Amino acid sequence: QVQLVESGGGLVQAGGSLRLSCVVSGSIGSVNGVGWYRQAPGKQREQVAVVGNLGSTTYADSVKGRFTISRDNAKNTVYLQMNSLKPEDTAVYYCNARVLLPIRNDYWGPGTQVTVAS
Repeated sequence: QVQLVESGGGLVQAGGSLRLSCVVSGSIGSVNGVGWYRQAPGKQREQVAVVGNLGSTTYADSVKGRFTISRDNAKNTVYLQMNSLKPEDTAVYYCNARVLLPIRNDYWGPGTQVTVAS
């Protein structure tokens, strides 16, 4: 089992910045990658950024150049630095941990609300 807890959400003006944190606990050794997803009202959950165990990163086109995902293995924490925020970034942001072995499984945190005011 893997447990995830997000923090760092809040209300910010357009153009501002926020840093989200995701603390990972439990069977950390089984985790293949950790990512951030978001879900806006009335929309499907979408992938924002993912960091693999070897440090490779993937970003959604809509956040490239503005968001940065990073990990601190000593603290079992994954961060999402969000700069130049736009109102369309408003959503609940979820942390995800993916386990591939022995079977694929996805673990989710409860989410943290990010609201960007125009």
